[in-house]
Amino acid sequence: MKVTPAAIPDVLVLEPRRFGDERGWFMEIYNRRVFREAGLDVEFVQDNVSRSAKNVLRGLHYQIRQPQGKLVRVLAGAIWDVAVDLRRSSRTYGKWAAIELSAQSPRLAWIPPGFAHGFLVTSDAAEVQYKTTDYYAPEHERAVRWDDPDLAIAWPLSGEPILADKDRRAAPLASAETYA
Repeated sequence: MKVTPAAIPDVLVLEPRRFGDERGWFMEIYNRRVFREAGLDVEFVQDNVSRSAKNVLRGLHYQIRQPQGKLVRVLAGAIWDVAVDLRRSSRTYGKWAAIELSAQSPRLAWIPPGFAHGFLVTSDAAEVQYKTTDYYAPEHERAVRWDDPDLAIAWPLSGEPILADKDRRAAPLASAETYA
């Protein structure tokens, strides 16, 4: 597995080897031993899948308690995946990294705990799967505004995004609960 740091070094692009022949292809997306060798000693406890239409923007979500690390991959379509560092003690606090993910590529994104996460669907539709290192805890769920001018995320939008109410009401980073 090839591991490459994104614009924020703690956010990683993982590229598993894809083995193909006339039948199609095979790819191992998670192997605990390989992850440990790559410096990622994580345990996943939950798998989630979402399906979204073009221009759906989900995020930027995080849990203030029970923070989740996420291993993100696209099963169908394409997304622009974004991670925002919410760790005040980090030299990259308030910075963001984006990774293009698609079903056509074997790439995965590793978003460590302490980051807000979101994505924009850039294809007609997308199915996104992500493994998490902690369980979903709605009482601890928070969101940062996707269009916060202090973050200045360069979303590749074509028109207005389709948002959930919680994402429309999200706080800007300056007033959001963040990590130490």
